[in-house]
Amino acid sequence: MAGVGRNMVAPLLVLNLIMYVIVIGFASWNLNHFINGLTNRPGVGGNGATFYFLVFAILAGVVGAASKLAGVHHVRTWRGDSLATSASSSLVAWAITALAFGLACKEIHIGGYRGWRLRVLEAFVIILAFTQLLYVLALHSGLFGNQFGNHAGGGGYPAEHGGYGAGDPHNKGMATGGVARV
Repeated sequence: MAGVGRNMVAPLLVLNLIMYVIVIGFASWNLNHFINGLTNRPGVGGNGATFYFLVFAILAGVVGAASKLAGVHHVRTWRGDSLATSASSSLVAWAITALAFGLACKEIHIGGYRGWRLRVLEAFVIILAFTQLLYVLALHSGLFGNQFGNHAGGGGYPAEHGGYGAGDPHNKGMATGGVARV
């Protein structure tokens, strides 16, 4: 997977961003009606796992959409330092989505009447658990490849960067890691 580049990461980023926004919409609508006690309305329904599923679904949607903003920044800059932030935030978003996935499976297993909006939300969370995993794997394959500059110390920065203090306008006068002599 060393050849993973923008051509694979960008479509997964856009797909997951759209799906996370849809999850936020459906989860917020269902949670609002569930809190208001309107579970007898067609479209809500639920069982004992519904409240927990809705809370984790909306949390997964918000964290996932926020992690996609870091992903957009990474696709724009395509550097090693932006890769680290994008990969770590996407991993956290996938972990929360995996928790929501487990609760969706539990809700389906318990059964009972679930309205169409709740079933659509379950389907989106289940699909997102796998597409987000693909996105995380694609990003993490970039961590082990050599497409982001010199990994022997450059970390994606240009070769003339030289480390801290040497030509770095933000860290003027800082030592380069040597022992200070008095």
